[in-house]
Amino acid sequence: MQNLSKQLKSKIIYNLVFTIGILLFTILVLYLMNHLNLVPKEYYRSKDFNIKTIYSSVDYDNDNIDDYSDFLLGARKDANNHPKYINKEYKDSYPPDNEGVAEDVIWRAFKNAGYALRDMVDNDIKKNASDYPFIKKRNKFADYRNVNVLRVFFKKYGIELTNDYKEIEEWQPGDIVFLNDNHIGMISDRRNSNGYPFIIHNNGQENREEDAILNYQITGHYRFDASKVNKDVLVKYTNE
Repeated sequence: MQNLSKQLKSKIIYNLVFTIGILLFTILVLYLMNHLNLVPKEYYRSKDFNIKTIYSSVDYDNDNIDDYSDFLLGARKDANNHPKYINKEYKDSYPPDNEGVAEDVIWRAFKNAGYALRDMVDNDIKKNASDYPFIKKRNKFADYRNVNVLRVFFKKYGIELTNDYKEIEEWQPGDIVFLNDNHIGMISDRRNSNGYPFIIHNNGQENREEDAILNYQITGHYRFDASKVNKDVLVKYTNE
């Protein structure tokens, strides 16, 4: 009986020591993997590919944050807010923060930098109607939420860039990307393991900032540089 008790105690001690040993080994392995950057990353940054991030020379809202960074932060704010995907017209107002579609990511990003994209687009249509032949009746509260309108606007007032996602150094945070014929998003500062940029967009999906650029045909890529745009095109955002 006494021998049985000793065997039981020895077995318990052995199991305890073995369990602690496995636990310590696991902790050590995880520590070393993380310390040596062996754990797969959820995303990468430009510096991981020796790509220099481009910052805007303009700080339109004078908040000590350049426009491109402000665009990114505004788009990410909308992504984190996760507005319900609702496609409808809002008469005489902006959509509420908890509702929106793909185009709303863009004007909210511009709003974060101090630009009233809605009014800028409306003014351009008013002055240059022939550039928008598909618009039969100008609508200030709807046109800025139309992909075709934004495509014309950014082609006019943005720097046109490559559509080839493999040219990874050409994709910068705050760039505007047109996807397929009817979708739009903003380029993130996050990248996948190949250096391809994440996009911030609203297509009703769960994750609004994602590694999804390969899921679409890229049909346009622009960088808005206010320093190259006539001042009469620019309009500051107000809460009105």
